[in-house]
Amino acid sequence: MLEIRTTCENCKKELPNDSSEAMICSYECTFCEDCVNNILHNVCPNCGGGFEKRPTRPKKQLVKNPARKNIIFKPVENNKFLEANKNIDPRKR
Repeated sequence: MLEIRTTCENCKKELPNDSSEAMICSYECTFCEDCVNNILHNVCPNCGGGFEKRPTRPKKQLVKNPARKNIIFKPVENNKFLEANKNIDPRKR
């Protein structure tokens, strides 16, 4: 099941379940749209993959399967994946 992380891992921006700015990679690393586009250049700093919009879990399902409570905060600094992959299409990495 998809884990709903509620903050950007880079800048700690709030990304609640219904946020239209939440982006995830295939491992569910979560970043805000601004960080993905302007800092990460669509390269996940944890795996090197690309990002897609995170889907929204229906509100009734949040009772049974709530969003993650703890925050993951790992600001991006000199990342090895970024330089190696920023000019390669995510589907060809």
